[in-house]
Amino acid sequence: MITASPGRVLLGAGPILVGLIILPFVLAPYQTVLLSYGLVFALAALGFNLLLGYTGLLSFGHSAYFGVGAYTVALLAKYLKVSSMEVFVLGGIAASALVSALFGFVCVRYTRIFFGILTMALSQVLWSLAFKFFWVTGGSDGLRVPTPSLLGTAIPGRTDKIDFLAHRYYFYVLFLFALGVAVMWLIVHSPFGKALQAIRDNETRAEFVGVQVWRYRWVAFLISGVYTGLAGALWVVLNGLTTPDVLVWTFSGEIVFFTVLGGFQTFTGPIIGAVFFNYLKTFAVGYTVYWQLLLGVVLVVLVLALPAGIAGTLSRLRPASRRSDAPWTSS
Repeated sequence: MITASPGRVLLGAGPILVGLIILPFVLAPYQTVLLSYGLVFALAALGFNLLLGYTGLLSFGHSAYFGVGAYTVALLAKYLKVSSMEVFVLGGIAASALVSALFGFVCVRYTRIFFGILTMALSQVLWSLAFKFFWVTGGSDGLRVPTPSLLGTAIPGRTDKIDFLAHRYYFYVLFLFALGVAVMWLIVHSPFGKALQAIRDNETRAEFVGVQVWRYRWVAFLISGVYTGLAGALWVVLNGLTTPDVLVWTFSGEIVFFTVLGGFQTFTGPIIGAVFFNYLKTFAVGYTVYWQLLLGVVLVVLVLALPAGIAGTLSRLRPASRRSDAPWTSS
């Protein structure tokens, strides 16, 4: 078993981070905004994979926490007249933590299909509430979110919003994304992360050696929900509008697909899958009115051709001595 040392990780991640910092200065604003969407979805997929890849729990309800993060920002902006992005982020994290703690308390007592169905059912409750309480949530029309201030500094009145999103907000998202990746790497390589992997591999044996299975699953569920809620809070500013569509179970399916497409058996797979899927979907929508058909065909072919996901396939192509990315082989 090979240990993925922090120095080795930094050596590999450093050039990627430098490239992401440089990109806004060489790409068109639209392409930079599109990349921001990809990083936000990658953050959600990274949190989701803590449950799927490391704990062995498949959730079909993560749209709930994404939507809670997005609606928290929208409600703060509309009813409390908040304009600070830092307050939005903290509010989104707090609200998603509360909801995921409550839902997790119920869900983690079950496994396999029962867990998945229960998470989906709970997310649909929130979707229904977003429709029914239309005088608060705006119903199907949703709620608009104005351009926020960053670090206490409001954007000048004549600043183009696209330029703001492509530069200042992009770097804001990039910082939180990099921080989220670093924290998640520490989590999955900590004793807590190893305990989650033990639960995934053999729940009974983990219990025999003293691991409190229910508590560890609940904490993993909570962390996963917070990551997805943070992604929702960042996404709604990019989108400028939130509707009940982000709470529906089909969006949870997209998060699952991000992760499986990239490779849920690797740490970087969900990140790669989310960014790739975002670009692929954007291309399909712009290419044909039958974009769902085109997207579906491409994704089916990719899944059949790369059963281990994009990152999983690439890691298998490397020499065995360099393979240390998979959850069950890295430490």
